[in-house]
Amino acid sequence: MLTGVKGCREEVVRGGGAGDSEGAARGGGAGQHAGALRQLAGLGFAPRTVIDVGVAYQTVELYEEFSGAEFLLIEPLVEFEPFLRQICVKYKGQYVLAAVGEVAGTATLNIHGDKTGSSLLKEVEGAAVDGTPRSVPMVTIDEVCAEKKLAGPYLIKVDVQGAELQVLAGARRTLEETEAVILEVSLFGFLIGGPQFCDVVARMKELGFVAYDICGTLYRPLDGALAQVDMVFVRDAGRFRESHFYATGEQRKEHAGGD
Repeated sequence: MLTGVKGCREEVVRGGGAGDSEGAARGGGAGQHAGALRQLAGLGFAPRTVIDVGVAYQTVELYEEFSGAEFLLIEPLVEFEPFLRQICVKYKGQYVLAAVGEVAGTATLNIHGDKTGSSLLKEVEGAAVDGTPRSVPMVTIDEVCAEKKLAGPYLIKVDVQGAELQVLAGARRTLEETEAVILEVSLFGFLIGGPQFCDVVARMKELGFVAYDICGTLYRPLDGALAQVDMVFVRDAGRFRESHFYATGEQRKEHAGGD
């Protein structure tokens, strides 16, 4: 849901859901994402490497806020390669044309008409909305980071329509040096085998990360219910959770009379 180039070096081996114009019209825009990223940067966070999995057109607010980082862009659809090239002209980075998962190899990506909704998973609505299958290479974050000698601390953003936890399963070593992870999270089971909100929060806790911010929303046209959110997770015992105070003494005085 985040708004989504080679100086970049090219390679080839993304993952990928649901959304439409009516739902998107009610969703949070780039301003919400920029604000969440700015809050992280305002606390002194300066990742050496930003990993963007599921780039599509671009994740502009991510690149602008952390423009001094090196960017690793991973996207399985060759149709988006011109945009990957453009990003790498403007920022220091490199890209890989591939799906991302727990193990390297090949995978079947279901290509949707809008391209951005393409997914490794199939829709619960049935084959009529699954799209066209395409075989693509698959890589793991750990292997790519090691091969390219990319250093932490890392920030990882994953928007791959239901396969986000599969991506992180192949990033165990990288997560050890990661301070923040941004994931698209669904509140319904739109995709067969895809995790829902509670599943993602529980798994991230097991990996040592907890929910920190919600920076984007998407509502489904079926009934106007909240369908997806972009969530920021940070290390449970990391820099962003050193204090559990609600406010300083001075701040409480300024808001005297409040709760």
